[in-house]
Amino acid sequence: MIIGSILKGKGGQVVSVGPEDTILSVARTLAEHRIGAALVRDAAGAILGIISERDIVGGMAAHGPGTTGLKAAQFMTRDLVTVAPQTLVTQALGVMTQKRVRHLPVLDEAGTLRGLVSIGDLVKARIEEAEQEAEELKAYVTAAG
Repeated sequence: MIIGSILKGKGGQVVSVGPEDTILSVARTLAEHRIGAALVRDAAGAILGIISERDIVGGMAAHGPGTTGLKAAQFMTRDLVTVAPQTLVTQALGVMTQKRVRHLPVLDEAGTLRGLVSIGDLVKARIEEAEQEAEELKAYVTAAG
């Protein structure tokens, strides 16, 4: 299975915040959408980075009280790890493990944002794939038997 198949099912909508948004605003956005990360984009829509719950917790630990008023640009991860729509789910899981990230923006060959996948999306896809394989094997054994 490829990442593009996951995006067909979940859609390409990506929640974004601005670099000047406060950490409180970002936290509220994440809570409202029940997500663990959001892309940070400028007014023209260019991707500047990603901000996750992990970034917020690390920033709070580093900056202490008053953190909620600081800006997303101060906490975001600037070096994005991305995948393409044709990337295999197993490859994307490997990238997540190696780079220790839980969210991957999906960019096409032109660099256009196509969506965002989470570790949960990929694990769900692998489970569905394994269940389908098991059913196919069961049907094969039943037919052969």
